[in-house]
Amino acid sequence: MVRFLDRWTREESLSQQVATMNASRSPRENFDLVFQILGIGFALVPVALALYLLSSPGRSAVRRIGLDFSRPWRDLAIGAGLAAVIGIPGLGVYALGRALDLNVTIAPSGLGEHWWTVPILFLAALQNALLEEVVAVGYLMTRLRELNWGVPGAIVASSLLRGSYHLYQGAGMAVGNVAMGVVFAWLYQKTGRVMPLVIAHTILDVVSFVGYALFKDALGLP
Repeated sequence: MVRFLDRWTREESLSQQVATMNASRSPRENFDLVFQILGIGFALVPVALALYLLSSPGRSAVRRIGLDFSRPWRDLAIGAGLAAVIGIPGLGVYALGRALDLNVTIAPSGLGEHWWTVPILFLAALQNALLEEVVAVGYLMTRLRELNWGVPGAIVASSLLRGSYHLYQGAGMAVGNVAMGVVFAWLYQKTGRVMPLVIAHTILDVVSFVGYALFKDALGLP
């Protein structure tokens, strides 16, 4: 929210501002790699905490929220289909938001051209997926249902949390992520499985991060 207010109140319009994801953390290649790995590891601590809090004697947290590999092909098919359904309209939301000056310009990768750039971007995509889907969907919705929240209320809460997390990208992207959150939370409520959501989110981010890193110069992107 603070980042959103900071960007919104600048003299420069939102669409002229650039938000860089996966930014370089050191001018020295080896230290940059170490910092990237540490950053991904630290970002996964809330995931480990959420799984710990959901676990109980004789009850696995990963099975409880469907983060296991018991249905690999079905989860992969659902995840890939969900990525396509969300990803294509998502590009339209981003373009419309920029045209209306509701979004910043997003640079999905600020890493240099190193041997480890693509693997790190894959790991960053997986980290984002695990963090958002395990915490904002699996953990939050499970706890809210235990507190006797209705299904609609739990879905709205999960979706708003996801949207608020993306406010730094502008109001347009926040609204788009709320819509994505509704779809993901509804699917989790129907299937009881987070794994398809993690797969879908990972695919979306891999395409965004790696595609940008490989083709930004050819496409003239910032």
